Amino acid sequence: WEFNGSFYQPSAFLMMGIPGLEALHHWISIPFCAIYLIALLGNCMILFIIKKTQSLHEPMYYFLSMLAVTDLGLVLCTLPTTLGIFWFNIRRIGFDACLTQMYFIHILSFIESSVLLAMAFDRFIAISHPLRYPSILTKTTVIKIGLAIILRGMVSLLPIPFLLKRLTYCGKTELSHSFCFHPDIMNLACADIKVNVFYGMIILLSTVGMDFIFIVLSYILIIKTVISLATKEKCLKALNTCVSHICAVLIFFIPMIGLSMIHRFGKNVPPLVNTLVAYIYLTIPPALNPIIYSIKSSHIREALFRALRRKSE
Repeated sequence: WEFNGSFYQPSAFLMMGIPGLEALHHWISIPFCAIYLIALLGNCMILFIIKKTQSLHEPMYYFLSMLAVTDLGLVLCTLPTTLGIFWFNIRRIGFDACLTQMYFIHILSFIESSVLLAMAFDRFIAISHPLRYPSILTKTTVIKIGLAIILRGMVSLLPIPFLLKRLTYCGKTELSHSFCFHPDIMNLACADIKVNVFYGMIILLSTVGMDFIFIVLSYILIIKTVISLATKEKCLKALNTCVSHICAVLIFFIPMIGLSMIHRFGKNVPPLVNTLVAYIYLTIPPALNPIIYSIKSSHIREALFRALRRKSE
């Protein structure tokens, strides 16, 4: 502990694996390794295919590349500490290292939310204004959107580590997860955390909350456009281009909302439920997104088959 008058700050926190199943951590690590491997290989494959295939150099796939990079970042943020606990029972993480991990996990989550909004906007323009699509979403515009997404996440979350560093900590230093999460850390403080709670809620609602609302509005407008199409075949073809994105939105936002609600209002929720929702939120979307887009996108599928054929020849 560091002591300075009445100010106490732990030198480290203790991370938690899966409560009640500590004896099975080595076995539990097997499915986690599989999920992490799928996420790493799948997203790298998406990036490789888009880079090497000239026909995929268009806005929809640029945004998909951003999603893949963000998913890789999320995986690499949580993989060392999670597998460190499961394999070697390394539970200790330094205070500053914990705040750094927390900052990047939250930034990447916010970036993923914003990228999903950008992808919804892309689908809206492609379906509602197909003739103007190339002139609206130029390569320069996509780059500007990408930079704005990164800047938004970095700036909005910059105060969070400093708000945590000003708090006095006492008693428990055990986190609820195998990674550092803002609500989890602030709940260990024995000081007034109203500022942290208020700022965290405002940022969450003004970023991820607004992203979700605008995604829903985009699909309302897309459905209105699709309904006005002349034939059923055109209607189904237009909607089919959105299926992958809808799946990505659902598998990201449902666990995220669930985890936020548990941390803020779920005082009586069993620790195992809290832990499982957190793992689903941070590991399942990065693993499933490449699979979903590989199955649903014929262009990616064809490019993948061409790459595999070239390697086998």
